[in-house]
Amino acid sequence: MASPRPLPIDPLAEAKRQWLAHGWTDAADGMAVVTSVMRAQQLLLGRVDAALRPFGLSFARYELLRLLGFSRSGRLPLSSVVARLQVHATSVTSTAERLVRDGYVIREPHPHDGRAAMLVLTTAGRTLVDQATAALNTEVFTDPGMSAGDAAELVGIVARMRKKAGDFADPRPQPDPL
Repeated sequence: MASPRPLPIDPLAEAKRQWLAHGWTDAADGMAVVTSVMRAQQLLLGRVDAALRPFGLSFARYELLRLLGFSRSGRLPLSSVVARLQVHATSVTSTAERLVRDGYVIREPHPHDGRAAMLVLTTAGRTLVDQATAALNTEVFTDPGMSAGDAAELVGIVARMRKKAGDFADPRPQPDPL
């Protein structure tokens, strides 16, 4: 939970100072990176959750709906959803089942693979994800809390880290503009 007012010192800078004072100099920068990114994730997720709350969506449910909404026909095989969201199949299946239950997605048999399922966005799901996207664009994405230059630099840095970790093989650190 965020503090109601700013702290008088940066607790992550203090943590790094403590790491250095305890002789963990080789790990101090890495600790500062990890805890800084994790704190930034908490802050951003809080804003995203607040924007999605009126729509009854978690970010996982939103991501699945948005992915289907971006597809040409509003349908994708479950295996493609798992690969693109980079989440375990069990998590995607659970999220999809809740969206099916709520009438935002339907499951259909795969046209060429009897063992596979297709996830299909319903009209209600498309309406919901479009409304939720408008809210996220207005409340979070238009102003993520940093300048456009800092945002581009951060995206590039994180993309290089993700690529080194094996997240993707594309040689470009970020997609070309559409």
